[in-house]
Amino acid sequence: MIQLKAYGLDFSLDDFGTGYSSLAYLKRLPLDQLKIDQSFVRDVLVDPNDAAIARTVVALGNSLGLRVIAEGVETEAQRVFLKRHGCDAWQGYLLSPPVPAPDFEALVRRGVSFP
Repeated sequence: MIQLKAYGLDFSLDDFGTGYSSLAYLKRLPLDQLKIDQSFVRDVLVDPNDAAIARTVVALGNSLGLRVIAEGVETEAQRVFLKRHGCDAWQGYLLSPPVPAPDFEALVRRGVSFP
C-alpha cells in the first residue's frame, strides 16, 4: 500500500464500524479516508445511537487527519446533519441511484452538485 500511495493512490477504509473494519487498521494502514457505513446513516435522524456513532466516526476521522465520507445518504436532512458534524463528503440515492457508465457520464457533464 505504501508503494501504491507513492504513485498517488488514496486508500479508504470502507464500511467503517462493521464487519472486518477495525480501529487497529487506523494505526497500521496508510489510509486517507473513512467511510461511515450506511447502516449508521440510514437512521441517523431518528436513532440517537446511530447519530452518536456517525458523529464519533466523523470526529475520529477528522482528528486523525482523514477525510470522512458517509454512505447511503438518501435525504437532504441526512446530508445536512452529516455536514453540520464535519463529514467531508457523501454518496447515495440523494444524488443518484446506481447508473450505467454512460448515464454517469451524463450526470457528471450536467454538473450536478450539492452545497
